[in-house]
Amino acid sequence: MTQDNVINETVSLLQDLGLQEYEARCFLALTQLPNGTAKEIHELSEVPRTRVYDAIRVLESQGLVEIQHSSPQRYRAVSIDEATRTLHQKYADRIETLNGYLETVELSESTGDDDRLQEVWSLAGREAIDSRTLEMLEGADSEIVLIIVDDSLLQESVFERLQDAVDRDLAIVLGGQTTAITTELGAELPNVRTFETGLEWLTASGDDHEVAISRIVLVDREALLIGSYYPDDDENEQAIHAAGLDNGAVVLLRRLISTGLADIPDPQP
Repeated sequence: MTQDNVINETVSLLQDLGLQEYEARCFLALTQLPNGTAKEIHELSEVPRTRVYDAIRVLESQGLVEIQHSSPQRYRAVSIDEATRTLHQKYADRIETLNGYLETVELSESTGDDDRLQEVWSLAGREAIDSRTLEMLEGADSEIVLIIVDDSLLQESVFERLQDAVDRDLAIVLGGQTTAITTELGAELPNVRTFETGLEWLTASGDDHEVAISRIVLVDREALLIGSYYPDDDENEQAIHAAGLDNGAVVLLRRLISTGLADIPDPQP
């Protein structure tokens, strides 16, 4: 990656964290200088000089820049560690505030559990599906069944959530589509029951251009997620999720994988 690309990516990330473009470019310029005047910042950042002053004022108010009241005034960025801590806290505060607002928003029309029995929803993208998988594992009350077909899903964050479930004394069954996946699951979680699925319909018969199942998550026998992907393009994973003991998709999946869960009886709704 060229220096220009690094700068552009850094500016973009700073914008994602709440800075405007000129603010991000001025801050980045100051990280490359021991300290600098508005003229020097303008020359390095290519921000119009008249806009440098406004950007610096904002950066100072956010605790990212210090000002020396000399003539001309000089500016310097706080240390990178301090800046990242400040931005991290600002981001965390915004997420916490957003969470509070979302929790207080009332639905315009309530829906009872019966209305959701047959609903199936979809998700797109590996990041979103990973996040939903972790949320399901964290929210489990009694049982987790996890079947992994794509070995790239064997991530530390997944093992951490599963270990937490072990510590909470949940019933856990882990399935791998291959011996290698099953072996790794057993090595990471030696006290958890693991099995090789034997469900050939999960895979794409060795054809990377045919859709395959990537993961199956079944929590408390009533919350289900099934991921699918093209093996040569796993970042574009798709998933469906459903909930409810009487939801048709959940019932069907429980029965399809029952050969691997023979000693765990189907719950009564």
